[in-house]
Amino acid sequence: MTTCRPSDVHRNILGVWNVSLPLAEKLAPPTLNKSRFLPRTWRTWKELVPREEEAVNPGEETVEALLGLVRSPHSPWALLEGSSAEDHFLRELAIQNPLVLKDTFFYSYFRSLRVVDKQVSLVDKGLLKFQKLEELVLSANQIKEIDVVNLPPTLKVLELYGNKISSLECLCTSPPPFLQHLGLGQNKLLGPLESLYVTADHWPNLISLDLSFNDLTDLQGMIASLSTLPHLRLLGLQGNPLALVPYYRGFTIDSLSGLCVLDDITVSPSEKHQFRGLSHSGDLLAREAQLVVTIGNVKGVLDTSILDPEPGPQGPFITYSYYVTYDFVEDEEGEGSDYGGVLAEIVRPSPSMEQLGEDIPEEVFEEAEDSLESGLSTQSGELEGSVASGGSGPLPRLTDSAEELAKLRPRMDPRLCPSPGTVLFSTIRKPWTDVIPCNYEMHHTLRDLVPLKAFLLAGTTVTIVEEKILSWPLVPPPVETVLPAKKGKGEKDKKGKKDKDKKGKDGKDKAGKGEKETAPKEQKASKKKELPKELRQDPPILRVLGSGFVALEPLLMGEPLVSEVCNFGVIRTLETDRLTFLRDAKKNKNKKAKREKKSAAPKYDSDYQPQPLTVEVQIQLNQYRSAEEALREIAL
Repeated sequence: MTTCRPSDVHRNILGVWNVSLPLAEKLAPPTLNKSRFLPRTWRTWKELVPREEEAVNPGEETVEALLGLVRSPHSPWALLEGSSAEDHFLRELAIQNPLVLKDTFFYSYFRSLRVVDKQVSLVDKGLLKFQKLEELVLSANQIKEIDVVNLPPTLKVLELYGNKISSLECLCTSPPPFLQHLGLGQNKLLGPLESLYVTADHWPNLISLDLSFNDLTDLQGMIASLSTLPHLRLLGLQGNPLALVPYYRGFTIDSLSGLCVLDDITVSPSEKHQFRGLSHSGDLLAREAQLVVTIGNVKGVLDTSILDPEPGPQGPFITYSYYVTYDFVEDEEGEGSDYGGVLAEIVRPSPSMEQLGEDIPEEVFEEAEDSLESGLSTQSGELEGSVASGGSGPLPRLTDSAEELAKLRPRMDPRLCPSPGTVLFSTIRKPWTDVIPCNYEMHHTLRDLVPLKAFLLAGTTVTIVEEKILSWPLVPPPVETVLPAKKGKGEKDKKGKKDKDKKGKDGKDKAGKGEKETAPKEQKASKKKELPKELRQDPPILRVLGSGFVALEPLLMGEPLVSEVCNFGVIRTLETDRLTFLRDAKKNKNKKAKREKKSAAPKYDSDYQPQPLTVEVQIQLNQYRSAEEALREIAL
């Protein structure tokens, strides 16, 4: 074995490397490493450095050159798109004659000034610098009062919408004499004295006046003051409590003969003719609002009774009923407006319908044919002027004790409690059907119009309620026990013989009289269906099936009717609908009815969609359509 020294290894490796290197590289002379990033130019580095531009005197540029820069659309000094002709004029004026642009020139140049939603709370003397100002818009601010001394006397349009002005008195000390339009909508004007500040003594040239959406209540006094304005042509009063009375539009049109537009609606000649003469009966017209609430059909209610087992002889006997509630404003001026509230046990909402589908029994139990009468004691009170059609009133009151009420309040569903200042009304309780007709109509007459306006702005809540009552027999049915008696064989034979003779005799008598003996099975069935006459009822258990909000603000905007179908979603399932159909089919003993029922049976296939829970609601604000109709109501 031969050994190799390290020096030999290095020598061999170097030898291999020397042999592998190209000959040209070995013989090539050393050269400089040139960069690939140097610019390919014959100029030096100093020539590539940019030189500073010499400062140019602005006075050397001509006016024409500057105007060209301003007028060119590609210039950085060009005005934005949509700029007015005044903007272009001022820009060019600053170039042609810059010494003219002083503060006095700017203030005298303004004709319109708009300061909207800038949290302005005070109008100071600075406005007097605008010597030729004709339009001033200070809407959506925080102004409570205005010192008219600080308003330019040249004003023709003054808009103060959406502020916090509570009285017109602050504007009437020395108002602008040439004012033609005054906009004070969406403020806090309140009280009958406000009509004293809209006369010709304060606004002799007023053509347009907007006082909409305030809290003005005296229609007769307001119209009497407005009739002194000789040039008034446009008027806005909607959204005020005074506009809720049924004769509002007709009385206003007939009293102000020169009016052309009322609440953004043109006054037609036919409308003037229909209400002719109504202004002469202004003192006889009642200052009250009339509303009609109508509740129609309820659809998509789940029949919960299909999930209950058949009651035994000792109960409980379960009955279900359904009704609709809504809250409405309470008239504080009405006499005897005593309403009861809902005082009943409120249970938590049942589990979802998907979970119920798993617990549904396979067999469908027949319900008792005789419906149990609800012994729920009710105490009803009617609002003055309120008439119910369809038999309904306030909800039942179960107790008058304050202590019992306090105990029950924590257990009540908040959706069944009326909001402050309102009363809860309900329809008549109805049993379950596929379509539950409420046939409810309530006439509300209210004299306190300011709370009514606040209620219409807030809206009402409509709720569908299921009431479950468990009834128990007062005396449990006696249990018959037959004690076996030991008798001799002879006695048994005698008794059997007597029974046979008696049975044969009775059979002959019945056959002679044409009577038929009832079968034992039918007797058992009739006994099974008979319910105890005297029952004890537990407090009703209420469950909210659906609750939703109904907006009533359109009634303040001039709409006479709010009609809505409240949709609370689907609470029925395919399984519950099938069980309901089978239960109803079993109840029909007539074969023809059974066949018709089967032919009308719904098809439960993959495309089946349960009906959502809905209720039809209408709320109408009564408005007279002619002077004759208004006078007829006065006569009644």
